[in-house]
This record gives sequence, structure tokens and C-alpha cells, in this order.
Amino acid sequence: MTVVLIHGNPETDAIWDLLRIELARDDVITLSPPGFGAPLPKNFDVTSDGYLHWLAQELEKLDGPIDLVGHDWGGVLVVRLAMTRPDLIRSWCTDIIGIFNHEYVWHDAAQSWQGPDGEAAVSALIDLSESDRRAIFAQLGMGESVATEVAPWVNDDMGQAVLGVYRSISQPVVGNLGEALHNAAARPGLCIIASEDTYTGGEMLHRQAAERAGAEVTVLDGLGHWWMCEDPTRAAELLSAWLDGQE
Repeated sequence: MTVVLIHGNPETDAIWDLLRIELARDDVITLSPPGFGAPLPKNFDVTSDGYLHWLAQELEKLDGPIDLVGHDWGGVLVVRLAMTRPDLIRSWCTDIIGIFNHEYVWHDAAQSWQGPDGEAAVSALIDLSESDRRAIFAQLGMGESVATEVAPWVNDDMGQAVLGVYRSISQPVVGNLGEALHNAAARPGLCIIASEDTYTGGEMLHRQAAERAGAEVTVLDGLGHWWMCEDPTRAAELLSAWLDGQE
């Protein structure tokens, strides 16, 4: 058995560090999408489809059964993988299924990256000092220790990747992808709703999408987008119960 954790933007696998300690398992690994805490290979396809292909290739290398857990952009890839390659996994878990609705409106930062001024918006973040980035990320919810690990990785590679992936999955694309959510029901799914997460569409959209995907729903009251950093103990209890149920 392998538990695979995959993160999103603007992040590295450091967001899972506190959670992994609490999980206290030896079968947990992390995958870093190219450009997000890992080098971006030359000519890599920085689109939603390109990253989905990358994830499938990475999972094919691993011993199964695989329980796949994704956060933010990584959670998008988890859902897409569950819809298209359920043969690669035993179960899936995401915290961002609410975006797979036509009614979902991308948050302000994403809309800026998707728009004509996206390059300027990304450059503004890259051009900040590392200490300023660390302070921003810590305040948003990562916490000081995780933000310290993430801040150095905000670079040109990440900027290129951000622009590519978000422009490839603007509306109506993500809503159209959600029309195939029923395919994700081929494997057990868990949809996490962090009640204070302002980026992923809110509880109603999450529940609508989860129902179409045949997935269970659990709510983390009082936690925000970086729930695994804010309360790693509660996050570990939730995931441990889910993973134990798959065995």
C-alpha cells in the first residue's frame, strides 16, 4: 500500500510535513508537480492535461494499492485522475472538488493569472524578498515553519507553471470537466470541506460535486485552505480514519 500526497500552488511538499509526523506511517510519499517545489523540465506541458499525464506516469511507477490525496491544484489532478485513470488507484481524496461546477467563480488571484496581466501579477510575487513571501504565506495559513520552506521556491519555474495551468483550466473548462464527475465513482472518494477556505467554492458547490462523484464528504470546521498546516492532528485523524477504511 502507498499513500500519495500531492500539493498545489504556490506550494512545495513542505505543506505536508506536520501532517506526516502526525500520521506516523511508513507508507506515505509526496509527489511534487514540476514547477511547484521541483524543477520544471524544458518543454514540459504546463497545462492541466500535461500535469494529468505527468501524474499518471508517476503513479504507474509505484507499488499499489495507491490511496491518492490532493490539495489545491494537486486536488484538481486527483479528481481528474479519478475520472480518467481509476485503474491506477484504490481511493482518492481532495479538498477542491467544488470548483468542478459551472457555477464556480475563480478567486481573484486565479483570475489575475488567467487574464492579460497575469505575467505582471506573477512577477510581482517573484520579485518580493524571500522574507516578505515568507510573512505573507505564514499569515495566509501555512504557518511560519512551512512558509520558510516554501518561500525560496517561488521562482520563474513556478511562475511559468502557474500561468500555464490556471489559463488551461479557466471557466468554462473546469465546469465542462465536472460533467464527467460520475466517472470518479469507480473508486471510493472523500471530499474535504475546510469551512474557512475561501478559494474553492464553498460548501454547497463541494457537496453538489461530491454527490455527482459518488464521494463521501467531511467538514473541517474552523479550518482554512491550509488545514493540514493549521491543525495537523485533526487532519491526521481524519485521513487515518479514511485510509483505514480502505484496507
